[in-house]
Amino acid sequence: THDTLCRELAHQAGCAVVSVDYRLAPEHKFPTASNDAWDALQWLVQEGMALGLDTGRVAVGGDSAGGTLAAASAILARDAGIDLALQLLIYPGCAAHQDTPSHAKYSQGPILTEPMISWMFGNYTRSPADRDDWRFAPLLAPDVRGVAPASLHLAQCDSLVDEGVLYADKLRAAGVAVELQIYAGVAHEFVKMGRALKEAKACHANMAAALRAAFD
Repeated sequence: THDTLCRELAHQAGCAVVSVDYRLAPEHKFPTASNDAWDALQWLVQEGMALGLDTGRVAVGGDSAGGTLAAASAILARDAGIDLALQLLIYPGCAAHQDTPSHAKYSQGPILTEPMISWMFGNYTRSPADRDDWRFAPLLAPDVRGVAPASLHLAQCDSLVDEGVLYADKLRAAGVAVELQIYAGVAHEFVKMGRALKEAKACHANMAAALRAAFD
């Protein structure tokens, strides 16, 4: 699903991109995905030099559920003393419940609908209590001071847009440098539509610029 996007970022940003897999629900429920993402990031920082990578300049990123994993990994990295250059978050899931105005407005899509979200979270969580874990909902993190600078890229016509803005506000309030871009008229998943949407191409260019600036 993301090979082309990763290649495009590598090409435009002039950096290596490591695409991380993680175990999936319903066989592997929360917090398995978060644990796998964090394990992969730690391994990369420790072992990346053997692959010819500069482990002194590392960013973490993802879209949608991957954005949630990236945001959680950035907090865990802060706690572990790993100095990330950037967290690149593309319409990340950040809230514990689907209760923002954008969830109501776009409950029937386009692309991402309320029944789809409820079905996915129903398969992912072990119990309703998992939703109160900040690794599921980074907006619940008690302290985000000192996490990596953030570059957030959101779709206007997306259920997740409001919680993305709220997370940007939370980071800014904690003194974290934040770049926020909201792309007009597009929906969830737009970032992978670069052959069809000019907004996706603009997003690719903006993300690559953020990575270049962070790694310079």
